[in-house]
This record gives sequence, structure tokens and C-alpha cells, in this order.
Amino acid sequence: MKVSNMVKFLCIAWPVYHGGELYGLGKIVESSQFAEDPALNVPINTAAVRYSLLYRCKKCRRIVASGENVLSHEQQGGHFHVRKRGMDTLSDNSGSVQCTSIFVEPMRWMTAVQEGGVLGKLSCAGCNVRLGSFNWAGTQCSCGTWVVPAFQLHKSRMDASKF
Repeated sequence: MKVSNMVKFLCIAWPVYHGGELYGLGKIVESSQFAEDPALNVPINTAAVRYSLLYRCKKCRRIVASGENVLSHEQQGGHFHVRKRGMDTLSDNSGSVQCTSIFVEPMRWMTAVQEGGVLGKLSCAGCNVRLGSFNWAGTQCSCGTWVVPAFQLHKSRMDASKF
């Protein structure tokens, strides 16, 4: 008669040592930390004092990000060119390529991110208009820099307010 290893283990009655470092490896991983939503529970005049730069949805004027949420990246000198009608590259007078988007940290209003998708669209929590996209594997900025993970908000769909 064969006895399984589990039955052997139970018959020996060895105690489980809960204090070991290997025991805790099986615990459930805590959920990801999302940045606070700058539009929630903050009066308009308080938001102006609290943040020096605010990004708002152009359609409904809801605050979608602050300057504190923006992740900076180095421009790669235009390895990736976006062509528009009548324009060869997106550049200013000095010849440097301008970023058409900002990249932010994941935030609580990004419901598509919280649902567990790897990539998807980011819509305004106030009016549901599309503001950008996200991809945990990363995406390339218009300046040529590869940003990983990417939570991209298009500047053309937002207004920036400096205080």
C-alpha cells in the first residue's frame, strides 16, 4: 500500500514554523499603490495653493493630474518623428522635438488600470472623454524616449494651469 507524502507529513506531526523567512513568501501581495486623485475632496482655491501646476480635462474642467504626478523623462533627440500635415517634425525653433504628451504615475481615477488590464485607454472620470492611454509594457514618447510603464495623457486634451 502506497502512502502519499502528505499523509507521511501529517503522521510525523512536524510543527509548521511560522517565524521563518520562507514562510511569508506565500502571503498575498498587497494591491498596488495609486496616487491620490487631485480632484477629490479638494476645494478649488485650496488646490491652487497645494499644487503649482494643474492639468484639467478640456471638456469638463476636472483636475486629472498635478505637477507632482508628472514623471519626467529625457528627450532622445528626435529618433521618432510624428508627421502631421504641413509639418516635417514636431519641433520648436531650436530644432528640439517637443513632447505631445505627459507621463504620470497611476492614479485612483484611472478605472481601467484598477481593473487589471495590461494596456488600455484612459478616460476622464468626469465626462468619460478619452485623455490618453496606458501600457504596463511601455510606450514611446513623441520625442523618442521609451517610457516604462506608460500612463500617457495627451496635452491636446488637457489644459495646464500654472499658479
